[in-house]
Amino acid sequence: MAQGGPSYETVETACEADIETVDAGLHRHNLQAADLAAVRPLFFFARDADGAVIGGLRARVWGGAWEVQQLWVDARHRRRGIGSALLCQLEAAARSRGGTSIYLETFSFQAPALYVRNGYEVACRLEGFPDGIVKYVMRRRLDAEATR
Repeated sequence: MAQGGPSYETVETACEADIETVDAGLHRHNLQAADLAAVRPLFFFARDADGAVIGGLRARVWGGAWEVQQLWVDARHRRRGIGSALLCQLEAAARSRGGTSIYLETFSFQAPALYVRNGYEVACRLEGFPDGIVKYVMRRRLDAEATR
């Protein structure tokens, strides 16, 4: 450290070594605090009659908390209940494995209305994005709820 304290910089691009130093340092810290090896991925797919993927949901499971990381339905197959069916699959899997909550992030131009229709509530609303776009953190509690 330089005499008189650290120096600071702001950059729009950074060298890979600096990025790796930060990532690795945070990862080491996190591993000391939590059993991140217990985090598991889980995938759900919708396929057409020919077996092609027309929708999918990528999740991450850690204890009773389940995270929707990505939900996508091909534009030609939207508004046919595929997204809701994928969420139902996720919910059934979560319930059968002791899941107590599902959470996700979505932008206003994505699918917040889909999640609301499927029982999710807005936990946090973040503004300040270009063109009035809003980011939502949403959740669905599974404990003490009846299955749909």
